[in-house]
Amino acid sequence: MTTASMNTQQPLLEGRNVSKFFGGLAALTGVDFAVYPGEVVGLIGPNGSGKTTLFDCLSRVQTISAGEVFFKGQDITNKKPFQVAHMGLARTFQVIRVYNKLTVLQNMLLSRQYGNTSIRKLFRPYPDVLEERAHEIIHFLLLDRVVNEKAGNLSGGQKRLLEIGMALMPDPELILLDEATSGVNPTLIETIKDRIMELNQNYNKTFLLIEHNIQFIGDLCSRVFVLNYGQKLAEGTPQEIMENQEVIEAYFGADGGDDDDW
Repeated sequence: MTTASMNTQQPLLEGRNVSKFFGGLAALTGVDFAVYPGEVVGLIGPNGSGKTTLFDCLSRVQTISAGEVFFKGQDITNKKPFQVAHMGLARTFQVIRVYNKLTVLQNMLLSRQYGNTSIRKLFRPYPDVLEERAHEIIHFLLLDRVVNEKAGNLSGGQKRLLEIGMALMPDPELILLDEATSGVNPTLIETIKDRIMELNQNYNKTFLLIEHNIQFIGDLCSRVFVLNYGQKLAEGTPQEIMENQEVIEAYFGADGGDDDDW
């Protein structure tokens, strides 16, 4: 893992007082955070704590009720999703989003068409260089043998890998991963972890990831943010977070649960 120097570097992604309200319900309130170039940062919290809502606000899928978001020093608070994608911010989703009736390769190629409103243009011939990149990423993610398989026929883990591959196609600087291990068997969890580590260490990719698998977080992340009831509860190293009494109570109640639950 690469640990960025917070004293000398400008944040790659920064949220200031990020708030989101749905009618009278506060989904996020005054969330401040920063992700620095080269980091792998975890975002955890109990179910309903606002993690995916925060991702939606950062990727501009949802409008922000209050606060500001900056990417590479630029204010993206009011930009559209395809605009921030062009800037180098990509994401995956809690519920996997792939085109089940298209092949793995077709999914990869279509993932480059963000912001394209013409259906006709989606099916035009692709440049050789784009197909080469798609095949390189498919090979990197160990999906070669299913390259011509329809996405709907893939296992849950293979679909997760495909969605990560689709996010990588535009060569983003920062990838937001929403529960990348959900519904994935242990073997493929290790594959996903290894690929994230290699992308971070050898390809200078920065990650912010939502995850319930605490071991996964501990193996990958240099820092962790904790949300609870839409507010930032804590921030620190994985070890500091695991020993934080407020975090333990948020997850397990006042009795603290069992250490094995982590």
